[in-house]
Amino acid sequence: MNEDVLGFDSARLEDWARAHIGGFAGPTKISKFPTGQSNPTYLVETPAQRYVMRRKPPGKLLKSAHMVEREFRVLRGLQDSGFPAPRALALCEDEGVIGSVFYWMGHVEGRIFWDPALPGLTPGERAAIYDSMNEALAKLHAVDVAAAGLRDFGKPGNYFGRQLQRWGEQYRASETTVHPDMDRLMVWLGHNTPPDDGRAALVHGDWRIDNMIFAPSDARLLAVLDWELSTIGHPFADLAYQCMQWRLPNAGELRGLAGLDRAALGIPSEAEYVAAYCRRAGLAEIPDWAFLLAFSFFRVAAIVQGVYKRSLDGNASNPERARKMGEAAPLMARLAMEILEAAPNAAAG
Repeated sequence: MNEDVLGFDSARLEDWARAHIGGFAGPTKISKFPTGQSNPTYLVETPAQRYVMRRKPPGKLLKSAHMVEREFRVLRGLQDSGFPAPRALALCEDEGVIGSVFYWMGHVEGRIFWDPALPGLTPGERAAIYDSMNEALAKLHAVDVAAAGLRDFGKPGNYFGRQLQRWGEQYRASETTVHPDMDRLMVWLGHNTPPDDGRAALVHGDWRIDNMIFAPSDARLLAVLDWELSTIGHPFADLAYQCMQWRLPNAGELRGLAGLDRAALGIPSEAEYVAAYCRRAGLAEIPDWAFLLAFSFFRVAAIVQGVYKRSLDGNASNPERARKMGEAAPLMARLAMEILEAAPNAAAG
């Protein structure tokens, strides 16, 4: 087997593509995107087409992590829903082709914004981008999961309890240093999980601006990327997850909006963004907001700790960035505890 600099045999990959991708014709030029900490992502260019490949990383993986099969399934389910998602083309579960499970999807041409402050745009343009994200989030949570073939995409009920167990186990499996705030946070969340209210929707799980592709010259959202964490879950989790950005500093690997003059920038406040979602979803309010935010920070802490552990194990997609991201785990836990300590009804559990 003649492995190239990408770590797999591109000739064998081309053979697979000819058999499974309609209209495919090589030769190919394959380059790895520098982003995509969880699942390595590649641009595949041919004389006539551009494709994107997502694969599981090599090496030993945590249980239920890097589920590109789930990404492929949800993209397939969304294809006829009118929701902006890339077109899923083919899934390969034969690890003999490139060494791990992978899938191909259509390439979407547009803009990806890595900084939520949207430097270089006008206030009006920023406001339109945020409104487009908000509209798409409400639209996602209104997707008919049965019509999309995703009725069994997640277990019914007790979403937050199951997520706390899953990410708590994954955090412990990748723990490298004791972080007291993280220990306190996990105890508080376990003691203060709100009762299940019966809400269930297709949730993205990583709803943030850099997982989206916007039109080249306007605010239209063309495609939402990175569906690895999607499931049938509680819609408020997606909303709170994005709203973490209002509380994160605009520095380092995890850029946020804290400390910026958002009104001058044309970016809505957290309260305005939540209110816009509520209008679109027909809701009066979002209860248990402190819990939802703290839960979101907990999930991020567990995720970045896993990324950091993979960097130590030598199988991170971008080792240098992974090490920097790993430093964010204690920051996430501290920000969550600050929210709980400031909330009037969030007594220690």
